[in-house]
Amino acid sequence: MRFNFDGENKSVINTSNEINSIPENTDKEIEDKIKRINEELKNSPEVIEISKSLNVSDMNSIMNFGSAPAEEISQFSDKILKTMKLESVENSSALLKELTTVMNKFDKEELEEKPQGFLSKIFNSGKKTIQGILSKYQTFGSEIDRIYSSISSYKSEIQKTNKMLEEMFAENFNYYVELEKYSAACELTITEIESEDLPYWRNKSQNGSNEDLLKLQEVEYSLEMLKQRRYDLEMAKMVSLQTAPQIRTIQKGNYKLIGKIHSAFIITIPIFKNGLIQAVTLKRQKLVAKSMEALDNATNELLIKNANNIKNQSVDIAKITGSPSIKIETLEETWKIIMDGINETEKIEEENKRLREEGLNKLGQLKIEYMKKIK
Repeated sequence: MRFNFDGENKSVINTSNEINSIPENTDKEIEDKIKRINEELKNSPEVIEISKSLNVSDMNSIMNFGSAPAEEISQFSDKILKTMKLESVENSSALLKELTTVMNKFDKEELEEKPQGFLSKIFNSGKKTIQGILSKYQTFGSEIDRIYSSISSYKSEIQKTNKMLEEMFAENFNYYVELEKYSAACELTITEIESEDLPYWRNKSQNGSNEDLLKLQEVEYSLEMLKQRRYDLEMAKMVSLQTAPQIRTIQKGNYKLIGKIHSAFIITIPIFKNGLIQAVTLKRQKLVAKSMEALDNATNELLIKNANNIKNQSVDIAKITGSPSIKIETLEETWKIIMDGINETEKIEEENKRLREEGLNKLGQLKIEYMKKIK
């Protein structure tokens, strides 16, 4: 009998004994292991002890039964999703983007023959082509080596991540075992109530006592709550079972990704680099030869232009040195300007003299008038 309306069940849950984790990764191995664990836990002393610790008269005790491992498995699933996002998506995406950026720098048109003007071959496009192509592709290998270093670091991170995932794989089954303990204990309690408590209180309530009817209702309600709790625990177990293949999927994806990148460095990139070296070398030879030819032609043209410039400049210098520095017309013009200045100055001085005399006369008259008024 589980229902004792004269007292409370004060048992303490004891889950100190741990079941070994399940390291297997195939579906068949996982299935067999789960069946064996279920059988071992069904009537184990620990499960019986957990069942006894459940106070079936307390709704809070029923609702919280097995909540700790259920919450842990929920948090554990979030941790798996976070690992999947950070490790399998962001890091790999960054590396692939970096590798793609370097590979996109290759432009086959830069290595093809293009018609150019005579002077542009030496002064513009030709110079830029030589410097640009050599500078660009000489650093191509070092950039790939730098990415290889990043991939090596990523490989190390992948190994650490997969090691952590392996631990999480085992930890996931530890959670499953804990959930199975509570689920089995819940099933054990339900069986006990259905076989003992429920028939007892149904039979007792037949006497028509209201108190016995209320107790029967309480037993039935508690039984329903226990069944609901068992369902919740089974759902949590299903989450745990679904998590196991998810972990393996992440691990396999990590290894496949790093394997694909390494295959590129072993096969594709070395062949590409060898072909690129040959193409750049041939392009450089052709550019140097054409640049030297253009330089010779430009030098000859420059010599002819310099000779013509020297001839024209000599003629201009002869014209300049054969004529007087100061022309007579210039002297006549300056003489006229000087005389005009002298005449203008004399006129201004005469005008200033006249104005001073008029001013003195006016001052004298004003003085006479002032003296008359003050007498």
